[in-house]
Amino acid sequence: MLRPFVHPPIEDVRLETILYALSDPARLEIVKKLTAGGCPMNCSTAAPGHLPKSTQSHHYQVLREAGLIRSERRGTEVVNTLRCAEIGEKFPGLLPAILTAAAGSLRGA
Repeated sequence: MLRPFVHPPIEDVRLETILYALSDPARLEIVKKLTAGGCPMNCSTAAPGHLPKSTQSHHYQVLREAGLIRSERRGTEVVNTLRCAEIGEKFPGLLPAILTAAAGSLRGA
């Protein structure tokens, strides 16, 4: 039997946990793709393709436990959704600021 995904309530989500989760380039890339996609995406679509599935799973677990994404099983797939509205309500402007800063650092490199 598959274990259910655990998603922290938004009141338990902490800023330092979000910043830690997004400090990894692979996780930041996943969040960028989920933001750009505008709809739920399965794991293999959003994760960097060069990573082994076990590493991808770890990154999704960190993002889920940080409160950044919601994961839902749909048949054999796991579909992920960014919790933008909830994060934006608790930490106004945080995700757009991080994504803008990340995009700027890539252009400057």
